[in-house]
Amino acid sequence: MPLRCHAIVDTAHQQVQIWKSEKQCEFRVAGAIHAWWHEKKFLTGLAWDNLAAAALLRPGGPPQSILMLGLAGGTAMRILRQLLPDCRLVAVDIDSEIVALAELNMHLDKLGIEVHLADAYEWIARCKERFDVVIDDVYLAGRDDVFRPGKSDAKQINALKRLLKPGGILLANLVNGSGHRAMQIRTRAAFREGFPVVRSVTTPASLNETLAGGAEVLPPSALAGWEAVLPESSDRKLWKKIRVRRLTSAPKS
Repeated sequence: MPLRCHAIVDTAHQQVQIWKSEKQCEFRVAGAIHAWWHEKKFLTGLAWDNLAAAALLRPGGPPQSILMLGLAGGTAMRILRQLLPDCRLVAVDIDSEIVALAELNMHLDKLGIEVHLADAYEWIARCKERFDVVIDDVYLAGRDDVFRPGKSDAKQINALKRLLKPGGILLANLVNGSGHRAMQIRTRAAFREGFPVVRSVTTPASLNETLAGGAEVLPPSALAGWEAVLPESSDRKLWKKIRVRRLTSAPKS
């Protein structure tokens, strides 16, 4: 059954179109799919797959705690809950209304996430905890496209690194399309300067990449076998399409 637009909701931060069928739901913001849910499937071949896979590249084994900045509908967190049923999942989002919409339409409240409703960068400045994985997926909606409110410079990377446990990794979701190239270049440079190892995680159909930085970040072979946790054959096929490559180090000054 095709998706139909059931509602258009103006939150304090963005306009959300809710598209639904009997088995599926999408939140569309600024012309892009902002969150996705299916009653049986988990993967999409898009940015959320990259984020979930990258979280498994921590050298100390599967993470026991994950902090996500920018929750929205919780698509990546839903994949992570399927992969890591016992992991502590913590998320921060400034838009309480989209979180409520996700609880109503995407069963977000069933994932066992500790949700903090706040500006993510103000929240991390107060946070005293440390996590195995920190995910920076903070985007806001502009008139025609989404954009990153943070600078993604060395200062911001260092603020996020402070939240990592020893051996932890930092992830950042980046849009690669037109109008986003400068942010991608700046974030890549900051990651190269901030971490000994940086890897890029991508899928063929996505216009996004996930950067993963740490003292060490596992190679592509670390993802082998995880597809067995995914019940649908279509999900398992998408998992095998995820690619991981190492970025070159920053040039020495």
